[in-house]
Amino acid sequence: MITVLILVGIALLIAIGYLNHVAENKKLDTARTKVELSDRLRRCSEISETFPGQLMSPALKLLLTRLELNVVQRMLNLDKTNAQLKFRAEELKELVAKGEAIPVTNQATPIQTEAKAKDVRFLLEALHGQVTRAAHDGFLHTSEAKHWIREIRHILVMLHIEFFNTLGQEAMNQDQPGQARLAFERGVQYLRSQPDPVTYQAQLAAMEKSLARVNSIVLTNTAPTENDENALTEGLKADAEETEWKKKVIYD
Repeated sequence: MITVLILVGIALLIAIGYLNHVAENKKLDTARTKVELSDRLRRCSEISETFPGQLMSPALKLLLTRLELNVVQRMLNLDKTNAQLKFRAEELKELVAKGEAIPVTNQATPIQTEAKAKDVRFLLEALHGQVTRAAHDGFLHTSEAKHWIREIRHILVMLHIEFFNTLGQEAMNQDQPGQARLAFERGVQYLRSQPDPVTYQAQLAAMEKSLARVNSIVLTNTAPTENDENALTEGLKADAEETEWKKKVIYD
């Protein structure tokens, strides 16, 4: 009897220890999930609020709102009494209900520097990560996720087109045709390297036209004139005179 009681006591201790271990693991999992969801919420909000207006479509705004709402609802499942999350969830639901009539308030931001282009590219990479994760979680259907991954790639190309065009036009405005030519050359090379150049045929033709125009300006500016008495022409004249003198010495 005593042995049985001892064995039962040991079994109870083991069971209690196991249950405590399970409870601790659950707490850790919950804490990790909260941190992960908080990070995803921050990223969705950042993309939605700071993405340049000229690249933000109502469809993209709607997607970002849906992704944010999904994260907020998952956070509410872990913290059902959070008033701030409840309020935000209601706001997002109202926006989602508008469909593609959702208001887009993002301001247009000119892509004038390489640093700014990189910032927007990082936002697109973050968006790609959010779409991929939402598909993995089952929130986005595979076909919808694939559509948005293609759209993200398209937006990336449009970002580069705007960047090279802006860079080239600014250089022209500052009377720097050499720098403008470099910008348009980079743009043409980028578009030609696309796996589906037909999609961007119109943009490529426009970029090539700009490159041809600036090439003409550069050639005109660097072409020598009849009265151009620079160091090079003076040197050529002197060399010719010296050669003529040598010929006279030899033949005389």
